[in-house]
Amino acid sequence: MATVVEKTGIRREKGWLYYLDKRGDVSRARMARGGGKGPKGREKVTKCGIQREEGFLYFIDKSGNVAKVKMKRSSGRKKTARKKTTRKKTARRKTARKKTARKKTARKKTARKKTGRRKAAKKTARRKTARKKTARRRARR
Repeated sequence: MATVVEKTGIRREKGWLYYLDKRGDVSRARMARGGGKGPKGREKVTKCGIQREEGFLYFIDKSGNVAKVKMKRSSGRKKTARKKTTRKKTARRKTARKKTARKKTARKKTARKKTGRRKAAKKTARRKTARKKTARRRARR
């Protein structure tokens, strides 16, 4: 199954994620929910300088050595970008709503507070942003 690439014998500590970085060295990073608070960031554990082969998955095994496994779905080449297909937009029918006749009543003019105007302005701003978001979602489809 897995073949050992390099024997490092790393002893793992709780709350850290061990991985092989871009340069082929073993590094570790603090896990988001890794129990307890400590130093954040990344640390280099050992320098290995492993040259990666395409189609293989590299990992640190239980004994702390760097190992590799052939990936099942990998064909040994990089994937090319897919062409985007455009969907035909179907026209939605608008249903006609019946307008009801409203009686006009005389309203008394009252002094409005400025806070009421601010709330109304915030509400309209929220509605505008919501409309923009829905328009973006529709454009993605």
